[in-house]
Amino acid sequence: MGVAAGFVAHHDSAMRTIVYLLAAACGLVAAPLKSQVPEPPPNVVLIITDDMGWGDLGHHGATDVRTPNLDRLAREGVRFADFYSNGLNCSPTRAGLITGRYQQRYGIEEPLPNARIAGERGLVAAGHSLPQLLKNGGYATALVGKWHLGYLPQHSPQAHGFDYFFGLKSGYHDFYTHRESDGLGDLWENEQHVTVEGYSTDLITERAIRFVEANAHRPFFIDVAYNAPHWPYQRPDTPSVSRDNARHLLPHDSATSTRADYVAMVERVDRGVGELLAALERLGIARNTIVIFTNDNGGEWLANNGPFFNRKSTVWEGGIRVPAIIRWPARIAAGSVTEQVGITMDLTASIVAAAGVAVPAEARHEGINLFPILEGRRPLQQRTLFWRTTNPGRAQRAARDGYWKLVVDGRHQFVYDLRDDAGERRDLAAARPDVARRLWLALEAWERDVDAEKAATP
Repeated sequence: MGVAAGFVAHHDSAMRTIVYLLAAACGLVAAPLKSQVPEPPPNVVLIITDDMGWGDLGHHGATDVRTPNLDRLAREGVRFADFYSNGLNCSPTRAGLITGRYQQRYGIEEPLPNARIAGERGLVAAGHSLPQLLKNGGYATALVGKWHLGYLPQHSPQAHGFDYFFGLKSGYHDFYTHRESDGLGDLWENEQHVTVEGYSTDLITERAIRFVEANAHRPFFIDVAYNAPHWPYQRPDTPSVSRDNARHLLPHDSATSTRADYVAMVERVDRGVGELLAALERLGIARNTIVIFTNDNGGEWLANNGPFFNRKSTVWEGGIRVPAIIRWPARIAAGSVTEQVGITMDLTASIVAAAGVAVPAEARHEGINLFPILEGRRPLQQRTLFWRTTNPGRAQRAARDGYWKLVVDGRHQFVYDLRDDAGERRDLAAARPDVARRLWLALEAWERDVDAEKAATP
């Protein structure tokens, strides 16, 4: 090529570059900017408290509980107005999270008892539990805190795909001695009993931060499952309150627990959340870390479930409506409230979708991916959701479709419009038998489906 021709070719190339950049700046063409560079998979920190009441958070109107860190998380993320636990109490909701499906399909409808009574009962690892899917996708995985889905190795956190486990396998233990209801030690590191001094809430926070620090260089998923503020209602920094193998003190008991005890437990959890958030910021990974906060069911007798009716172990809103916050600075606008109805098993579907991991067809997740809705890319999705307890002393069922809810309590049926009666005080069964009939049929069809699968599952 001659000098003149080379000059013309170079000149034309330069002009084309200038024109392209000007067009890109005006939005006429897509410039190859950093948006085309694949984002690294997000980290996921899932924080689950135990028996916390809806009304025990500052951003939900609490006046006697200080939760500045959870309130900050709500300001920096999106919080749900209508979020539900999969179950009415501990084990069922956790089974719904780990499987991403209704826990009735696996026969886990009530809390598992202690190891002596539970025996061989537990959640069978099918190879596609939430942590296993993430582990298969290259994530480091950990559960720090409460498991409550079985005691045998084949039902353990590690059998389900957690690389690391530190915490308790039972439903509760003494916060200082770490002994469960039979007086047996219930503090584990992987499959080994361990003895570690300290208050359970603080130990969970410390081990969670340790895992995050060790895995900050790679994608990780950690389930931070605080066993507070579940009973026994033992304040932090007062080990002298340990007694009766962590027995649940009730209102009629002499020298019973107090609301102040419960409040101190909630505030220590909030402090731990603050320390976790600070660790993410210190490590420079907060922007691309999804932080989720929720609870496993409604609160017990010392909790404030207001404005909802009733408490844990019931299908009334006070038993299943739980707080939920999601913060993902890289993708979700801060400070909003979503009206999307959610449930625990949605977190499963959302986490694996955000992580971009492969989900086999046999996993059959029943939740929905919430992130397209929270990011404003999809409209709100109407849901039909179901709950049930087969406890002989309190057989209850419920279905929610849109804003309509059917409650079946014993032989009684109630219909509520939750739009203006979230407290379930105005029964509309007589005025809207059509709604009762529609939801009753849907509930019966759902029960036939989950019971048939349970019967076919070893």
